[in-house]
Amino acid sequence: MNIKVLGPGCAKCVSLEKTVKEVVLALKLDITVEEVKDMKQIMQYPVLMTPGLVINGKVVLSGKVPSKAEVERLIMNALADEERK
Repeated sequence: MNIKVLGPGCAKCVSLEKTVKEVVLALKLDITVEEVKDMKQIMQYPVLMTPGLVINGKVVLSGKVPSKAEVERLIMNALADEERK
């Protein structure tokens, strides 16, 4: 699984990255969370507002900082999608 946090480094972006890392750690998953700050790279995704959350190449959230429960749900859904493939 590949998780990317898109954003220039604003407070919301930092908060989202922290939340994602905490959830990954709590779930005991071996997943690297990549921070993407380069605007050219961010613009490759259909994100109108940062922060953006990309799981396995798919934008699953943008423009807000979700709760830990919401991040966990997004990750678990992505894991379930991987298992179906």
